[in-house]
Amino acid sequence: MNFKKSKRRFLRFAGVLAFLAVVLIIPADAQDESLKQVDNFVKTEMERLKIPGVSLAVLKDGKPLILKGYGLANIEHNVPVKPETIFQSGSVGKQFTSMAVMLLVEDGKIVLDEKIGKYLNKTPKTWANVTVRHLLTHTGGFADYSNDFDFRKDYTEDDLLKIIKETPLAFEPGERWQYSNFGYVTLGIIIRKVSGQYFGDFLQERVFKPLGMTTARVISEADIIPNRAAGYIRVNGQVKNQNWVSPSLNSTADGALYLSALDLMKWDDAFSKGKLLNENSYREMWKPVKLNDGKEYPYGFGWSVKSVNGSRQIEHGGAWQGFKSFIAKYPDEKITIILFANLENMDPAKMAHGIAEIIEPKLKPKPIDDPEPKVTAEFKSLLEKLTAGTADRNEFSPQLQKLLFDEPDRLFEFVKKLGQIKTFVLTKRNVTGSIRTYTYHVEYDEMTLNLEIGRDLKGKIVLFGMEPI
Repeated sequence: MNFKKSKRRFLRFAGVLAFLAVVLIIPADAQDESLKQVDNFVKTEMERLKIPGVSLAVLKDGKPLILKGYGLANIEHNVPVKPETIFQSGSVGKQFTSMAVMLLVEDGKIVLDEKIGKYLNKTPKTWANVTVRHLLTHTGGFADYSNDFDFRKDYTEDDLLKIIKETPLAFEPGERWQYSNFGYVTLGIIIRKVSGQYFGDFLQERVFKPLGMTTARVISEADIIPNRAAGYIRVNGQVKNQNWVSPSLNSTADGALYLSALDLMKWDDAFSKGKLLNENSYREMWKPVKLNDGKEYPYGFGWSVKSVNGSRQIEHGGAWQGFKSFIAKYPDEKITIILFANLENMDPAKMAHGIAEIIEPKLKPKPIDDPEPKVTAEFKSLLEKLTAGTADRNEFSPQLQKLLFDEPDRLFEFVKKLGQIKTFVLTKRNVTGSIRTYTYHVEYDEMTLNLEIGRDLKGKIVLFGMEPI
């Protein structure tokens, strides 16, 4: 018998048991009122929205206050959600793509402010000023999947890049912020061209294995994957299986990963302890992007970077194929909320924020005084008319007429289907200069978003931007 080999195996096994003992046992004070409130809140929301299953991790100082599965990972087979249950990442996967880019930056193979034409062959003239940083921050002018895009067709990377190249830019690079999956698909292609590896293989080698994220991987419906959850949608009040998309569209860098709560706990630990990257690189990822006019927009590299009552709030959500995901970090309070659900028709941001507010009441946003309630009512009505298709296009600038009426992006088309607005609250107001700008927190049952509206002195709407939270 090889004693040394057996000893190493025993120590590895003991280490696994020690880790599980830490993450699977709720602390002795689990009957604390706030933890019971979280439990009741999650169960109430699941009942209200008919959510089949939720996986939740609440971390404080890097240790779990709560690590729990609720409901069913698979309705047909009556399989419960566990901490090991694997969900689809949706756009939470974008922060892993940005990590891959930053690793290549530290390798000296990518430069953030280099034009992407250096890394791609024969790019359109309109891309001449698009940089890697622009793609990471959704400020490159790239559009998104069109309404007639065929999600059931298999595409090669060359096919997708050709489609992206043929799609006109929505605005000049750096001019403003607009969420773009195409930008992150392109980053995945750049990662392959620069590293010689498919982005998923790169992540396995440089991120997942070093961090011990043993169940993290690119989506594959063909492979046998233990603890995989099923995704669902609600149609006319009934829960149905998710819509099918082609395998190639479940393997792109805009958010096509399998992750569990345990995986994201290790991901959170990497950020908290500065693993994988140096301090300057992490600072870049969480820095608000600066636009051409010098103003900052609260988005970094795959992370939304904001604050609530003076406390930093760094977060991102995801939605894809009947799954929702969310990670919210509050570095000043050393709190992280990790949430997965297997129903398209729910708002993970609202649930995650609600949990954070219960754990730490100071994280509950304080509404600002609204000195112009008539303006707020007017803009709420305007959004309702836009989504109903009854708004007067002449109220908007020519550029916005094109974006909202002639060539609406995929996000706006999705918002049109969300139904009744639940909350419409002013969070920011700037009435100086030639454009008066207002930011509103808008909640629907299935999504929370920030809406920024700007109106010039003649009453014309010249700014209209939506950011999903």
